[in-house]
Amino acid sequence: MKQLTGLQQYAIVTANYWAFTLTDGALRMLVVFHFHQLGYTTLEIAFLFLFYEFFGILTNLYGGWLGARFGLRLTLWAGTLLQVGALLMLIPVAEGWPRWWSVAYVMLAQAISGIAKDLNKMSAKSAIKTVVPETPGDPNRGEAQLFKWVAILTGSKNALKGVGFFLGGVLLATIGFNAAVAAMAAGLFLAFLVTLVLPGEIGRMKEKPAFTALFSKSKGINVLSTARFFLFGARDVWFVVALPVFLQTTLGWRYWEAGGFMGLWVIGYGIVQGSAPALRRSWGQSAPPGVSAVQFWSAVLTAIPALIAVALWREAAQPGVAIVVGLAAFGVVFAMNSSIHSYMVLAYTDAESVSLNVGFYYMANAAGRLVGTLLSGALFLVGGLQACLWASCLLVGLSCLSSLRLPAPLRQPGLCP
Repeated sequence: MKQLTGLQQYAIVTANYWAFTLTDGALRMLVVFHFHQLGYTTLEIAFLFLFYEFFGILTNLYGGWLGARFGLRLTLWAGTLLQVGALLMLIPVAEGWPRWWSVAYVMLAQAISGIAKDLNKMSAKSAIKTVVPETPGDPNRGEAQLFKWVAILTGSKNALKGVGFFLGGVLLATIGFNAAVAAMAAGLFLAFLVTLVLPGEIGRMKEKPAFTALFSKSKGINVLSTARFFLFGARDVWFVVALPVFLQTTLGWRYWEAGGFMGLWVIGYGIVQGSAPALRRSWGQSAPPGVSAVQFWSAVLTAIPALIAVALWREAAQPGVAIVVGLAAFGVVFAMNSSIHSYMVLAYTDAESVSLNVGFYYMANAAGRLVGTLLSGALFLVGGLQACLWASCLLVGLSCLSSLRLPAPLRQPGLCP
């Protein structure tokens, strides 16, 4: 059989990642709206995602080691099939089940889904580093190309996650929760079949890494991981549970309207993420981003949730307008942050140990999401969406402060950050 080119491998990995992302986004909306419809509080709904995020932390840590030891194809397969299994588990969930049993059962299914998601994401993002050709004679050109490919993968993934949000709202309103998860399981299994042609050596280290290699020894990776923890906690503290419930209960939006709006937000967020290299070129930044770019965009982001919270506190005549406009601004700036972060983690590592470092980095990402999700449900009960927004402002500020300790990436000689 003819060996696949780097571009063909990238296309197959990306296609699988896209299909997975559709189911992941749709499943989140299905769970939030279905269980809120059954009378669950926002804190109880947040607990449904507890294991999803917790096992994501462990998966990123151990998944990077597994990818380095056995290859990224294996971790990609495992992630896809585990998600199929998690979706199949949810088919029998019924309204008549005791509440404690429903919560425990769905938490278990979400744990499997969390493992699946982070295996899939770690595999897809690590694979880019192994298939993008290096340019020893012109490091800046190679880094610019890497930034472009990372931005395309990450941006397109988030755009499709937005489609998944909308899809989840539509499926719940049309065919119901149980039929929706069954249909998504069937579609994702078809996407798995496409990956069977991938070579087994993608991302596999020549020397098997020791178990102690799980933890990064790079200052750049460690500091960036800390900043990532606070950054994604700042997003999820108001976006995951509090916002969809606020749209439905306070603003009176229907399921498909709330799911559609959040879907459009994530699509726009993904488009900005994918366009980050072009946007930087449009204002004269042709070189790949450096440390100062991380610091600048996180500083800008700090102000946005605070401004939205002030607008709600002052009882703006149209709270829906404040949310829509504020969320749009948050999405643009957060997308630039995320795109630059996703590139920087690869700039701090090499192709040989990429899955270890990316796994460690996304472990911090999952930990931030876990904290943000729990705070989203708890703070909304205590102080509504305003409390969640102030917490978001604080967490972004901590992300910005953490980034002040970032060293310059070694492969950016002569770059202005």
